[in-house]
Amino acid sequence: MGGERLVDRSTVLLKDVLRRVETGWSPVCEPRLPAADEWGVLKLSAVTSGSFLGAEAKALPTAVAPRPALEVNKGDVLVSRANGVKALVGVACSVGDVRRKLMVPDLVFRLVPDPEVLDPGFLAIALASAAARKQIDEAMRGSSGQYKISQADVRVLRVPRMSLDEQRRIVAAHAAFERRIGALEGVAAKRVELLNALVEQLLGVRGEEMTPLGEAGVSIGAGITLGSHRVPRLRPAGYLRVANVRKGWIEGDVALLEAMERDHRRYSLTPGDLLVVEGHADPEQIGRCAIVGPNQGGLLYQNHLFRLRFDDVLPEFAMLWLNSRTVRSYWKSHCATSSGLYTINSRLLEGAPFPRVSRDEQERVVGVWRAESRTAGLLRQRIAKLRTVQRGVVEDLLTGHSKAYAA
Repeated sequence: MGGERLVDRSTVLLKDVLRRVETGWSPVCEPRLPAADEWGVLKLSAVTSGSFLGAEAKALPTAVAPRPALEVNKGDVLVSRANGVKALVGVACSVGDVRRKLMVPDLVFRLVPDPEVLDPGFLAIALASAAARKQIDEAMRGSSGQYKISQADVRVLRVPRMSLDEQRRIVAAHAAFERRIGALEGVAAKRVELLNALVEQLLGVRGEEMTPLGEAGVSIGAGITLGSHRVPRLRPAGYLRVANVRKGWIEGDVALLEAMERDHRRYSLTPGDLLVVEGHADPEQIGRCAIVGPNQGGLLYQNHLFRLRFDDVLPEFAMLWLNSRTVRSYWKSHCATSSGLYTINSRLLEGAPFPRVSRDEQERVVGVWRAESRTAGLLRQRIAKLRTVQRGVVEDLLTGHSKAYAA
C-alpha cells in the first residue's frame, strides 16, 4: 500500500495486509452480563449488527479458566464466520473503546491488521462493501441450515489497495455520516421514550377487567423453522427475524429463504399481523411486539416469532398493550430460561392479561399514538435515507468514482 496515491485502485489479498486471523471460543456461560471485574464472552449479536456492541456478552463461570489470548482489543476487526442466515455471515465491525476481559466467541474471526498498511476502520468498511459481499457469498458453504466461511476464505478476500491517508479519509467520511445519523437516532430514541410514557399513561389509568389473551379473539401461529429440511432451489422469499422486530415497528434488512410453496401459504404475513418475540437473552426484550406494515406483506417469519391475528381488536391497540409494562412484568415473572435464553411459549402467550376495552376506547388510544408517532416515523425515514447516501458515498470512494468528500 505505502504512502503514494494509487490511481488504478487495484486490490490486495487480506493475507498480505493482516498480521493474523484467529477463531474465538464459546464455553458454556452464565445467562447474564459479566460484572466489571469478571471475564465474559461476546455474543454473536455483538458483531452481526455491523457495529461493535460490547454490551452483548455473557459472563464466564468462575470455575472456567479464561483465555487471555482471546481478549478483544481496540483495533481488532471482528467478522462473523457462521450463521443460519446467509446475510449475517461475513458481517464485520471494528472495535473501538472496549472494556477489559471480553473474549472473542467461537462463531467470530478476529482479524488483526498490520497497522503500517491497513487501518482497522477502513478494513471493516471495505468488508461491508458490495465487492466484498460478493466474494463472501461466493465462498460461503452451507449444511444443516448453517452457513459459514473459513479462515482460508477470509485470507484470500480482496480489498482496495489504498494508502493509509486514503483509507483514513474514507474512515473520516464514514464517521461523519455516523455522527449525523447518531444524532438523529438520539432524537428518535427520545421521541419514542416520550411516546411510550404517554401510551403507558393512557393504558394505565383504566381499571377494566382483564381477560386472557387467548380469549380475546386471537389466533396464534409459530413461524417457519430454519434447518436442513428446507429444500434448495425453490421459490425464494424474504422472511423476518427477531432482529427485525422492534417495539412497535419492523425494520432492518430482510433475509432470504428458499421455501416450499406450502410454506408460503402457511407463513405468509398480512399487513396488520402482529409479531411477538418468543426468545431472547435479555429478559427486557422477551415478548416485544411489532405490527406488520404494508411493505412487509407477503414476507415469511422465523420460528422464534409468534404471529397474532385478532378478530375484533385494533392491531395497533394490541401492539401497544403487549409492549406495556404490565405485560412485560408478566413475561418476566413467567418465562422460562435455558442456556442463557429466556423464552415464552404459546400457552404462556394465551394466558397474558388483556384488557376488555371498547372499540371507541381502542381508537382513542390508537389515535393519540398515531399522531405522536408520525414525528418518530419521519425521523426513521431520514435516518434510512442517510444510510443509503452513506453507502453510496463510501462505495464511490472505495472504487475511486468519487475524488473527494467534504466531511
